[in-house]
Amino acid sequence: MRAVEGVCHVFAPHTTAGIIVNENADPDVCRDFIARFEELVPSKGSYHHAEGNAHAHIKATLVGQSAAIPIDNGRLALGRWQGIFLAEFDGPRERTVVVTVVRE
Repeated sequence: MRAVEGVCHVFAPHTTAGIIVNENADPDVCRDFIARFEELVPSKGSYHHAEGNAHAHIKATLVGQSAAIPIDNGRLALGRWQGIFLAEFDGPRERTVVVTVVRE
């Protein structure tokens, strides 16, 4: 039987959430992301968007809404320390993540 090769596409169909692939071994990395995003794009900043969540739209744009991860021998080919995260910038909210796997 041939090993499964291909790509896994992860997509968040939201304008105030994103997908991040980064270190999953140390929870302080996520805390650092949250703190730096807040410094870069403050939640209480001066924005024109009337809904009051412009900061979340900007953060989601910086992060992006998707990631493509290769599949090697039937497994996600993530680096040793990597994980896939849903970045929630305007929540908590109920979110959907679309995962599509395409075989080679």
